[in-house]
Amino acid sequence: MDCRKVDESNNIGRLAALLNDVRDREPPPVERWDPPYCGDIRLKICADGTWVYRDSPIRREGLIKLFASVLSKDVDGRTHLVTLAEKVDVEVEDAPFLAVEMEVYGSGTGQELIFRTNVDDIVRCGPEHPLQFSVQERRGGLKPYLHVRGRLEAFVTRALCYDLVALTAEVKRGGQPVLGLWSGGKFIALHADGHVESARS
Repeated sequence: MDCRKVDESNNIGRLAALLNDVRDREPPPVERWDPPYCGDIRLKICADGTWVYRDSPIRREGLIKLFASVLSKDVDGRTHLVTLAEKVDVEVEDAPFLAVEMEVYGSGTGQELIFRTNVDDIVRCGPEHPLQFSVQERRGGLKPYLHVRGRLEAFVTRALCYDLVALTAEVKRGGQPVLGLWSGGKFIALHADGHVESARS
């Protein structure tokens, strides 16, 4: 496909049409697709989860979920929307997804945390989908992120952070108490410097 011949006035509609053939696959194998790079169409995901196209919010929930299903993040940190025919840039302010709901099953070392994202991905926190933390630049606190797929993460919303704090457990490491969370047979230890240490039960 010659990206230079694309009518830029209808990028969103064209991308949606290209994705209709693969929308029932869960998830689409975007890592195996190698379409031509077609540049920046001014598509953005804001920190609050709002999708914006050319400075206008996208209101169609179904379209957002469709686009979210074909996001890919490169090793250099750049995020793209990928179809079989083309790849375009997506600006991401923080994380492409938000973790908005959490269910807790079991307790102690057998505890399992299951999250739902704002685009309805269901993610079981554990070895394949770890919960990680980064240090806030201004306040120095920890921001939790959940691995969803590929290199894509979901920011755990503030309401769920309070729930995570309530689930914090303490274990002994080298004779010293360490705070963290259990999920999927993994202990995720929180450290003041933002480092996360995971260990099997």
